[in-house]
Amino acid sequence: MSSTIIWTIAIIALLGLVLAVVLYLVAEKFKVEEDPRIDEVEKVMPGANCGGCGFAGCRAFADAAVKAPNLDNNFCPVGGNDVMKKVAAILGYEVKEKAPMVAVVRCNGTCENRPKTNVYDGFASCKVKAALYAGDTGCSFGCLGCGDCVAACQFGAITMDPETGLPVVDEEKCTGCGACSKACPKSVIEVRAKGPRGMRMFVSCVNHDKGPAARKACAAACIGCGICAKTCTHGAITLENNVAYIDYSKCKLCRECEAMCPTGAIHGVNFPKPLDKDAIKARIAERQKKAKEAAEAAKAAEAAAAEPVKKEENNG
Repeated sequence: MSSTIIWTIAIIALLGLVLAVVLYLVAEKFKVEEDPRIDEVEKVMPGANCGGCGFAGCRAFADAAVKAPNLDNNFCPVGGNDVMKKVAAILGYEVKEKAPMVAVVRCNGTCENRPKTNVYDGFASCKVKAALYAGDTGCSFGCLGCGDCVAACQFGAITMDPETGLPVVDEEKCTGCGACSKACPKSVIEVRAKGPRGMRMFVSCVNHDKGPAARKACAAACIGCGICAKTCTHGAITLENNVAYIDYSKCKLCRECEAMCPTGAIHGVNFPKPLDKDAIKARIAERQKKAKEAAEAAKAAEAAAAEPVKKEENNG
């Protein structure tokens, strides 16, 4: 072996050693110390990396949880309360339990209720379809039926019903991560509380058109009549942009709104008994009758109390 080759090898080796030392010194100077608790938190996470917590993945959630002063604004919907208790134990925080959540499809636009007005022959994607035009039915707010939500769900909790053309959520598999809701360009899917024993009420419509137009587009649309809001004695229902909305945190599951809805836009699910509209309407009528009688009695009492005052004024 010639001396030239030997010197070449020696110089390259020396250069490699020098560069290694330089890289080591630079790495040490700019090294960012990482809290070891981040690894501990990540280990107890479900590892779904679904983004339902609002972060890019479980590692990002763990990093945010460790740096946060408390866990009030951090929650893993996939792991739920059990995982959050483990996270709280690692970090020495207290955690408030949250109600289990589930995805709800807020669209009544089945093939029967909302017949097609044209045929879409493009790429099978709700996002693409929504970008091109209002949809292939008379309702520009409802489900587009291409199944972007199905593709977004990592847990196999959503399927498309070929008969209705709408997505169906398997609440036993649904983790409430919200991936389907984010994937829906029409915001038809909402993540709501499962409710006690799975019972819940919701308005299955997001159509903002006025009553006649909404009803023309879909036979089961919310027409914004406000009967449900007037019927609810718990203040759980509001009417905005011609469509009703039920606040699940205030709803008492009395089903009165469902019984009074003229179009069937309000749905009650997982109730042990079928809806008895006649009995509920009779109960509402009796309550309204008593309220009217009480108001008339109060008015009469007020008038009777004012009568002596009037006599005194007349005598004076």
